[in-house]
Amino acid sequence: MSRGRIVIAGAAESTEIGRVPGMSALQLQVDAARNAIADCGIEPAAIDGLATAGHPPIDVAHYLGVRPRYVDGTRVGGCSFLAHVRHAAAAIQAGHCEVVLVTHGQSGRSRVGMTYPDPGPESMHGQFERPFGTKGPPSMLPLGVLRYMKDFGLTPEQLASVAVAQRRWAALTPRAFKRDPLTVADVLASPYVDYPIHRLECCLVTDGGGALVIMEEERAKDLRRKPVYVLGSGESSETPIITTMDDFTTSRAFRVSAAQAFREARIAHAEVHHLMIYDAFAHLPIFGLEDLGFLPRGEAGPFIEAGNTSPGGQLPLNTSGGGLSYTHTGMYGMFAIQESVRQLRGEATAQVDGVEISLAHGIGGMFNHAATLILGTAAAAVG
Repeated sequence: MSRGRIVIAGAAESTEIGRVPGMSALQLQVDAARNAIADCGIEPAAIDGLATAGHPPIDVAHYLGVRPRYVDGTRVGGCSFLAHVRHAAAAIQAGHCEVVLVTHGQSGRSRVGMTYPDPGPESMHGQFERPFGTKGPPSMLPLGVLRYMKDFGLTPEQLASVAVAQRRWAALTPRAFKRDPLTVADVLASPYVDYPIHRLECCLVTDGGGALVIMEEERAKDLRRKPVYVLGSGESSETPIITTMDDFTTSRAFRVSAAQAFREARIAHAEVHHLMIYDAFAHLPIFGLEDLGFLPRGEAGPFIEAGNTSPGGQLPLNTSGGGLSYTHTGMYGMFAIQESVRQLRGEATAQVDGVEISLAHGIGGMFNHAATLILGTAAAAVG
């Protein structure tokens, strides 16, 4: 049976993000879900698929009063929600369901009702990494930065320029958690968290949530919102622990995931007008620009330092301010998708002119997993 193209018909964040001590992680998730449902104008009873990574999807379905016949609890870290979109598209095209709600909510700052588990001593990390002093993202995810600096000549100033570029976008975004002006000198003067990473090169810790409503194009044509088309998607895993990566200066999962998405979308890199690359730490957009194929190895640092990803630059990147300045609840990928959707709808507060195709890319864990979405307008879908 021939089936239609897949669109994001509804997208919304929780009513508040940043500091929200009056709501639990589950409440933030449900608040965002209700906002996304209202955004596209469907009835909750129309939802017959549910995907989430923050809480068991059964809990979220019960809270919302929906009865899904497709459930996805895939939990592969911060890129889980990009993977959920991919899985939902496949499930809809296979006829397993018709309308999928993807939800996210975390109380990363206020710690109300958080459920994210800590790997136990029996895990691979517990056995082979934690005994040597690595614990948590700041001491693990940046492990490859020094090697990259040595091999490719990345300077501290270039690394700091990632945070500066994204603060420039955040300054244009009223909902961004951090909007004050930021300079390279400010970043380098902030305390080291784990050499060579400074505090201002680390993501925020915030509360918030987001949700998406996914369906076929035909079903969405009479809804109130401009649909955003899923042109291509990809995902891949590399390793359960960062110390067994093939190469600390590049992510195989990034490369495989991006290649799948570009192959499915049937577009060239030059056709992408806007990028959202997961930025738990400042080096991730550098790795992402290169591993996704936008720049040769070793060129992303100077490219960002020269202002090419900042407002007015040739390749707008992380235009909400990203995880470094907009919000980062712990699993950030949902917010990357939300900004891609806003840009494609022409509704972003820091709107880029002429965005027809946007790429959102996420990381899961410490380079464990990756997921990529290539999203577009109706004109891009026809093209």
